Amino acid sequence: MSILMVGAGLSGAVIGRKLAEAGHRVTIIDRRSHIGGNCHTERDPETGVLVHVYGPHIFHTDDAGVWDYVNGFETFLPYINRVKTTSQGQVFSLPINLHTINQFYGRTLRPDEAREFIESQADTSISDPQTFEEQALRFVGPDLYKAFFKGYTEKQWGCSPRELPASILKRLPVRFDYNDNYFFHRFQGMPENGYTQMIARILDHSGIDVHLDVRFDPLRAPDYDHVFYSGPLDGYFDYALGRLGYRTLDFERFNYQGDYQGCAVMNFGDREVPFTRITEHKHFAPWEQHDGSVCYREFSRAAGENDIPYYPIRLVEEKEMLAAYVRRADQAEGVTFVGRLGTYRYLDMDVTIREALDTADTYLNHCAAGTAMPSFAFFPL
Repeated sequence: MSILMVGAGLSGAVIGRKLAEAGHRVTIIDRRSHIGGNCHTERDPETGVLVHVYGPHIFHTDDAGVWDYVNGFETFLPYINRVKTTSQGQVFSLPINLHTINQFYGRTLRPDEAREFIESQADTSISDPQTFEEQALRFVGPDLYKAFFKGYTEKQWGCSPRELPASILKRLPVRFDYNDNYFFHRFQGMPENGYTQMIARILDHSGIDVHLDVRFDPLRAPDYDHVFYSGPLDGYFDYALGRLGYRTLDFERFNYQGDYQGCAVMNFGDREVPFTRITEHKHFAPWEQHDGSVCYREFSRAAGENDIPYYPIRLVEEKEMLAAYVRRADQAEGVTFVGRLGTYRYLDMDVTIREALDTADTYLNHCAAGTAMPSFAFFPL
């Protein structure tokens, strides 16, 4: 078959590679001048630091198959994400752990004591938290909520935590030991030479042609046996029903001679600080040594028409519009919508890769059976 893959990020590369290995002819296009999508990494010419151009991407998974897959194209070296936060004039460890609790309250609590103490701070009148704020108040109480979640969340999402679902906070752990590893997955690491090199190796196959600085024209779709589209779902239909809501990020990049903050990620929980965090990129590759440093201040805001979409909002209004676009997508023939943008879901990298591998398998099975590939291998709703 002749396959068109729209997007040279993780979804496009992984699906394209598997289909090319199965003997299909794959053309991959991307509107940007580089491969890798938002995972794109490049060396800063001044400092030599490997920079995560669109913000940091830290690989963590419990999926052994995905871990083996990425290590087949690039060596992943150990990396533990230890996040700090500046709040109320002090630096604390995140996620909230026993050290955070003892430091914040000036105590020396043991794990069982800390668990009982936090429960005493919590609002136990909230039996079924529906909003982010209710979940936080029931989870950790008003003091920790204000210090670590309220201001940061208002900056990140541009709305009150009372308007956000409780599910957003449920992803964040509270630990009653001194474990400050932000993630809990078995496999955690960073690609030794960056994600762009890894994706370049995935794309390095005789059955794959890559064309950059090329915009997708839906009128070209009939030229191919099938299209896999990893761009914005609403963009495929020229935003005929309106634009789905996203948050975007602005980066204020600066170089520093020396070590700016001593860690890779420093959050800023206070509402009056306009940025959400500062990332120092040389700390994402602790096996390297650099005298200079590259840092990003991150500012979150609503995505405009010409902005890069980062985080799907998926509140009530967006879900209604999404359902309408899904109905329209189901009527489209010869195209499958994939990835974070194509399905309007927040996906970690490991989930993106797993879904891409499974999507390719689904397509190959339909080819073998002579049946039509559906518009979604993974349903957005």
